[in-house]
Amino acid sequence: GIVLELLKEAMVSKLGDSKGFLIDGYPQELKDAEEFESKIGEPKLVLCLDCSAETMSSRLLMRSQSSQSSENTETTEERIESYYQASNPLIAYYESKTQLCKVDAEGTQEDVFLEICKTIDSFLK
Repeated sequence: GIVLELLKEAMVSKLGDSKGFLIDGYPQELKDAEEFESKIGEPKLVLCLDCSAETMSSRLLMRSQSSQSSENTETTEERIESYYQASNPLIAYYESKTQLCKVDAEGTQEDVFLEICKTIDSFLK
């Protein structure tokens, strides 16, 4: 509830100055999406960065090494499983509403960024 109120407040304050909003990592669960739609409105586009569990795992492990985190292969696998449990219903929900656009996220950071830019640009046209 708090996150949603903060989002709403930030969005309302920029309504006249913006072409739209990019919200990273939210909603994470179906109930959050439904609450967002009831209090703010339906998103016009939902991006899903799509990559394999192996790619997610290697990226999480690299990130944990650079941040000196205690994350290991087992905790990484648990995080990925938790992600799939929460996101699969969310992905299906937005696919059924034809708002979902999957972006191939197997490439480098630069490649993925370019794919996201292309997707957003084609949507805005």
